[in-house]
Amino acid sequence: MEINVQLENIVESSADLIIVNLFKGVNTPGGATGAVDQALAGQISQLITFGDCSGALGDTCLIYTNESIPTPRVLVVGLGNRESFDLAAVRTASAAAIAAANSVGAKHVASIVHGGGIGGLDIVAAAQAVVEASKLELYRMPRQSSGPGTKKRVESFTLVEFNSASFTAVEQGARAGRVIAESTHLARDLVAHPANVATPTMIADTARTMATEVGLACTVLERADMEALGMGILLAVAKGSDEPPKFVIIEHNKARADELDTIVLVGKGVTFDTGGYTLKILNRGTFWQMKDDMTGAADVIATLRAAALLDIPLHVVGLAPLTENNINGRAQKPGDVFTGMTGKTMEVISTDAEGRMILADALAFAGRYKDAKAVIDLATLTATISLALGPQAAGLFTEDTRLQDRLIDAGDAVGERLWPMPMYDEYADAIKSQFADVKNSTLPDKSAGVATSAKFLQHFTEDYPWAHLDIAGVAWSKHRKPMVPSGATAFGVRLLIHFLRNWSG
Repeated sequence: MEINVQLENIVESSADLIIVNLFKGVNTPGGATGAVDQALAGQISQLITFGDCSGALGDTCLIYTNESIPTPRVLVVGLGNRESFDLAAVRTASAAAIAAANSVGAKHVASIVHGGGIGGLDIVAAAQAVVEASKLELYRMPRQSSGPGTKKRVESFTLVEFNSASFTAVEQGARAGRVIAESTHLARDLVAHPANVATPTMIADTARTMATEVGLACTVLERADMEALGMGILLAVAKGSDEPPKFVIIEHNKARADELDTIVLVGKGVTFDTGGYTLKILNRGTFWQMKDDMTGAADVIATLRAAALLDIPLHVVGLAPLTENNINGRAQKPGDVFTGMTGKTMEVISTDAEGRMILADALAFAGRYKDAKAVIDLATLTATISLALGPQAAGLFTEDTRLQDRLIDAGDAVGERLWPMPMYDEYADAIKSQFADVKNSTLPDKSAGVATSAKFLQHFTEDYPWAHLDIAGVAWSKHRKPMVPSGATAFGVRLLIHFLRNWSG
């Protein structure tokens, strides 16, 4: 969907459909909605009187104008209670409005900036929220189909601003909203592709092409490069697959690394997870969904894209270790011991605990970025995080309270919630090994598997502030929700972008 910003009176727009708004409890609309109501001889007021236009958050009512004004349709979307109105409400209303516009077949839609006038919100933030939510709502996952799609789609969306003094601010917000939504779409697309398409090679190539397009530095390490670095733990997972592993390094503001704060993002990139010899249970019906085990890597790649396009004043590094976890004659076995790039050793108890293995060497590599202010990893790491938190939040593990607060605030701001989990010292005792420094699983004891996995990762971190986000319960949605498809969610992209953009604040 193309995004435009236009200096115009919304009443004069010739779009297929225009969107205005209404707070709950308002009987006489004002502002842009009032101007449209007046041009329509009070039709909106009449609908309010009849109770057909309530102003409840996300409620919509459609009016056909019969050529009273240039547009054939007016959609009024509810903003909810004025007292609780915020950017989250803007996103909810915008998503509901564009969905309703799409359902009636409108191709060109124009909207005012919800909250930018009498709503009292910052105009840049409000414009961003409208565009971001509208694009996210219309996302559809890619399909490998022999036939053309048949669904009607909104092709262009115009934010209309009447006040010339606010026009530049609306443009700025709209651009940010577009970049953030499109970056989220990139991650969703990568996750949604089948594993025979989204291989480590394909994802690395996508990252390299994207980096060239937006001005990022990108290096892709091959197997021989990883062997030379001593990444024996990561490569132990890759041994079981004929697909060559890749290690993607993307940098924003690389040339200014000495003068800017450095933030390192690390994403788990297991492009398909069979579980290896610790084979996953096949009768659950979701084995095919293991293609989403590279969501962390996709999120990191997408976040770096946004960092470049939004010109975030930080040195941001993205690390994405990519491999399949498969079975062949060379595959790792329970009981094997491997050495990572810092010399630390690890015993394999479960070959299905492979995500923490590839992150072990990635987190060790992150130690090369001296004086990093934060290293954050994202991973679809444990099924048990879903038992603890469900699909409502991702688990957050860190011993750095300042970093924890920053991440929670960012998640709350964009609607991607995090919940802090314990990092007790006793969890480290559970992963001590007879034959190596640590073991990668506590099986057959399944208790505290979420926390011991985080302690395993912490063992391989270097001297930097670190946080681990376990996104296994939120990376794939079973049901469609506002701005979230049924399928790949790319949870974490918008959170991390907000975190980076507000770092200095």
